[in-house]
Amino acid sequence: MSTIQTPSPSIAANPHYGQLGGEAGLRQLVDRFYQLMGEIPAAAELRAMHPSNLTQAKERLFMFLSGWMGGPPLYSQTIGPPRLRQAHLAFPIDSRTRDAWMICMKQALSEQIDDPAFLAEITASFFRTADFLRNQSE
Repeated sequence: MSTIQTPSPSIAANPHYGQLGGEAGLRQLVDRFYQLMGEIPAAAELRAMHPSNLTQAKERLFMFLSGWMGGPPLYSQTIGPPRLRQAHLAFPIDSRTRDAWMICMKQALSEQIDDPAFLAEITASFFRTADFLRNQSE
């Protein structure tokens, strides 16, 4: 007799992790995002805010996005509550920085997601979060 497994509450409430392709899809997104940050001229100032070795930054973003998108809450399990605003206070984030971040993320998302409705939904979610992290006046 087979058992039907129901998804965890976070996956049921936010299916983006699965829609993106789970762990492999999320790692692909994070890797491409940071690659684009180093290639897109409009993101040069944003890239300069990061260390030359991006290994830790990639892993932290991957762990955060895993839980944020409805997958395993790796960041919370490993590091603790995300506290995004507090974690980003050391960096001057204004609308230009937010927009540079979004240029990279939108490009990475558009290369990976074929479904226009999902792309629009996830892009809007990323924008709301990126906008929340602004800590500088214009």
